[in-house]
Amino acid sequence: MATNILLAEDEAVLGKLVKEAMESKGFTVQWAKNGSDALQAYKKEQPDICILDVMMPGIDGFTLAKQIRAVNTDIPILFLTARSQTSDVLKGYESGGNDYLRKPFSLEELYLRINELLRRIKTTVSTEDIAEEYKIGKYTFLPQAQLLSMGNEKIKLSNKETLLLQELVIHKNKLMERRQTLIKLWGDDNFFNGRNMDVYIAKLRKHLAADASLSIINVRGHGFKLVQE
Repeated sequence: MATNILLAEDEAVLGKLVKEAMESKGFTVQWAKNGSDALQAYKKEQPDICILDVMMPGIDGFTLAKQIRAVNTDIPILFLTARSQTSDVLKGYESGGNDYLRKPFSLEELYLRINELLRRIKTTVSTEDIAEEYKIGKYTFLPQAQLLSMGNEKIKLSNKETLLLQELVIHKNKLMERRQTLIKLWGDDNFFNGRNMDVYIAKLRKHLAADASLSIINVRGHGFKLVQE
């Protein structure tokens, strides 16, 4: 079955170009010309990957990503934008994006980025290398179920949150090296993947916030450490 792409792009020429180019590569492309139509197309088509222009009429790309993330924590999201400020890049990752492609871009680069995101999302928790259950302070962590619980509270984790928390738990009270973890979970230790990991670390800190004995410490320039007092 062909991979289904949701493309949200209000520039008619670019949208048509991307749609035709990706379809020539064997993808199925649903093209929406504004954020509202894109959200409806997402709900109807349940695509495998989303390519979202940031500046769109109605619902902008960042807002659309947050709405998609509210119902699907794992779908890859790639932003297309003419913005170049680092703050905009960070805002994109904070809203749920996995990658960021600045305009103008080559269609070949877009194709490579799409394939890389699809490859990453297929990374799953290896059932051979992990325990079925971990105790983290007052929490119980079930990697295979992608679940973190404490009492009656249950937190469903995304695939990437599960993998990252697993690495932290394995290295509990020891350094989890930043570069090594980026290469293992993201495939590359570039700036954008590093910022993406920082966003997931922030999410894990919130998930673990109810237990004051736990903290995720940033060892500047080296990585992170899950500390249990």
